[in-house]
Amino acid sequence: MAPGHEWHGPYHDTEYGFPLRSDDELFERLILEINQAGLSWLTILKKRAAFRAAYHGFEVGRVARYGARDVRRLLGDAGIIRNRLKVEAAIANAKTVLALRASHGSFAAWLDAHHPRSKEEWVKLFKKTFRFTGGEIVGEFLMSTGYLSGAHRESCPVYAKIVRRKPAWLQQ
Repeated sequence: MAPGHEWHGPYHDTEYGFPLRSDDELFERLILEINQAGLSWLTILKKRAAFRAAYHGFEVGRVARYGARDVRRLLGDAGIIRNRLKVEAAIANAKTVLALRASHGSFAAWLDAHHPRSKEEWVKLFKKTFRFTGGEIVGEFLMSTGYLSGAHRESCPVYAKIVRRKPAWLQQ
């Protein structure tokens, strides 16, 4: 269904399952996955540009400094998902990523330090560390960023491209 689709196709072909290392990119993917909860991924893809604008390019340090005025601004932004729990989770999770930088050097280094784990172990760790992270959110986040396998079948042409990038799940 994804290949050739106007929205899903480009994401499938160039992003889904490809390893990410940048804190801002990992943070963006986590926040998009959180916002997808209860909605379709297509909705999130269509709103992605608005999310990037609203959350200042997902700059972790900047989002971590958001205050009450920013919460009001985000809740009034029709271009994104206006859910208070998700907005507040984004800000709290940005602060968590800053703490992970202090303890591990980066979000990716924290993920690497806990790899490999089963999905169930990852979910427990994420629930203990981040806000608004259940099994589906954590699983999709980890698959989409290369920490868990399953983003593509071996017969998918994208699979070989991902393998060449040496995702974490391949190094178990």
